[in-house]
Amino acid sequence: MLRPLSGTPRDVALLVGRVLLGVVLFAHGFQKVFIYGFAGTTGAFTKMGVPVPSASVAYASAVELVGGGLLILGAFTTIVSVLVVLDMLGAAFTTGHYAAIFVQSQGFELEGTILVGALLLLVAGAGRYSIDHLLLSRRRAPASA
Repeated sequence: MLRPLSGTPRDVALLVGRVLLGVVLFAHGFQKVFIYGFAGTTGAFTKMGVPVPSASVAYASAVELVGGGLLILGAFTTIVSVLVVLDMLGAAFTTGHYAAIFVQSQGFELEGTILVGALLLLVAGAGRYSIDHLLLSRRRAPASA
């Protein structure tokens, strides 16, 4: 039977997955903030029927832009993962009239993939190649006399 990865292969897989998820989130947050702008994104959220669109835009933009950047660095991964899961659940429940898998057919592929990625990081952590690991190992290191 195959066993789950451990050691360096596990940490490399976590690094690659975390960075890719962070880049996707950052790009979507960047798009909301700097391309469409707050007013444009709020208008789009309003058309989609998202409740409290201005608050939803502020939350989604911050989680995606800042959270995406933090995931790339591997900083505050557990907290960011929870916030991303909530963001994607919000997207699924407010915009989800899913008739298909693919995004261009009003599908759930993007929200579902981001949600699963965030859940996996929530459970597995950021891995050895992260700021979280660096800070945690410094905190656990015994003080030398």
